[in-house]
Amino acid sequence: MTLQHRSRVLAAAALTATAALALSACGFSTESGSGSGSDSEGTAEAPRTVKTAMGDVKVPAAPQRVVVLDTAELDSVLTLGVKPVGATHADVDSGFLNYLPKDQVAGITDVGQMMTPNLEAIAGLKPDLILTSKIRHGDQYAELSKIAPTVMTENTGYPWKENFQVHAEALNKKAEAKMVTDDYARHVADVTKALGGKEKAGATEVNMVRFVEGADIRIYGKKNYIATILADVGLGRPAITDQAKDGFSYDVSPERIDLADADAVFHSTYGDPKKSKETQTTGSGLWKNMDAVKNGKVFAVEDQLWIQGIGYTAADKILSELRTSLTK
Repeated sequence: MTLQHRSRVLAAAALTATAALALSACGFSTESGSGSGSDSEGTAEAPRTVKTAMGDVKVPAAPQRVVVLDTAELDSVLTLGVKPVGATHADVDSGFLNYLPKDQVAGITDVGQMMTPNLEAIAGLKPDLILTSKIRHGDQYAELSKIAPTVMTENTGYPWKENFQVHAEALNKKAEAKMVTDDYARHVADVTKALGGKEKAGATEVNMVRFVEGADIRIYGKKNYIATILADVGLGRPAITDQAKDGFSYDVSPERIDLADADAVFHSTYGDPKKSKETQTTGSGLWKNMDAVKNGKVFAVEDQLWIQGIGYTAADKILSELRTSLTK
């Protein structure tokens, strides 16, 4: 099932659920022969308990007004067919990340920059569920919890698949989540096959490099979002990735960029190309002498998609780009 088809299916399911809730609120049942005071009806509307990084949290049976405070949570809810009433924006010109379909983010209220959400704006939306992570907003948990039930995962990035399941549980979208993960597994298998199978994919060493304004150049290790996708496809990683601090990244200056060489190198830029040293580095002799460059296996990719997105909708697009690039 394609991402577009799945989005239509999930949207239809969301409309059906909304209609069922409306009928229930009016005293009607969507199941023939069931009475207005049935046990099943009462159970369906009972609050649920979700295990979070901050302990057990009671959430509505079917949240209708969701606010998300990070890019991963925004990807999750949209992937599951839910349009939040509010979301923070990333530190990018486009506000909401540009890989997200415009029609899906249209109408979402911007509640501030990701690290400094506007609590007054959030409260004004009267949410019944807030999704974020402890690493981002743990220090604001008490204030957020006064506004609405707040579900926090411990971290973001590397544990994105586990976090997605927490988001699905909070939204009461476990069946939809299964559809999403099954589609992802099929897409991964298709890409691995296109690359010549597991053995050939494993023999192809791939690096991900990120030029960051105000910081050193990052050669991504094996414990981050993009690394999990590369691992799922079965691609090999150069030995330098084992030296990444906490598995996240091995940071280098432009004078050591040759350490990033591999069979294929993908690179993205956060911030201004000159201030991030991208222009300086990619114009240097060290860069041009890398085997990946000489073999035409260096690919510039969109930072908002490959690094900042963190979710299944982003992953679906990344898989397609991986296949196109590595089968050229």
